[in-house]
Amino acid sequence: MKTYSANHEQAAAGKKWIIVDAEGVVLGRLASLIAARLRGKHKPTFTPHMDCGDNVIVVNADKVQLTGRKREQMVFHWHTGYPGGIKSRTARQTLESAHPERLVFRAVKRMMPGGPLTRQQLTNLRVYAGSEHPHEAQQPEVFDVKSMNTKNTRS
Repeated sequence: MKTYSANHEQAAAGKKWIIVDAEGVVLGRLASLIAARLRGKHKPTFTPHMDCGDNVIVVNADKVQLTGRKREQMVFHWHTGYPGGIKSRTARQTLESAHPERLVFRAVKRMMPGGPLTRQQLTNLRVYAGSEHPHEAQQPEVFDVKSMNTKNTRS
């Protein structure tokens, strides 16, 4: 047996567009499934050093669910670069802000390994807060996360 290694043409030829509805889905489970799709680990032609994953569209990112008390206890910190410039925001504040899709994007980004290839693969992720998206021309296939496992949803 020889180890299969895809080249650029084979990796680009196998790309599909999928759409994921995040309404009522648990954030961590959603992020891990999306990260695997972006990397291409669901394909038999997976090659670790190539971008052979799919293009993923996530809609209804503002209706994603968090288990337990993570809405209040999950706090994101950053520093502005100025003295005393540490800032923080909870998951609830992020979901109620003008850009709730950042919570889903950040979760998917943190499920993937770091590096230049990951940054390239993250350009294949499009997250939208509402149910509308401008990618109808690509004819995306529906990826139903809710029906995969009963633990994937919360009411």
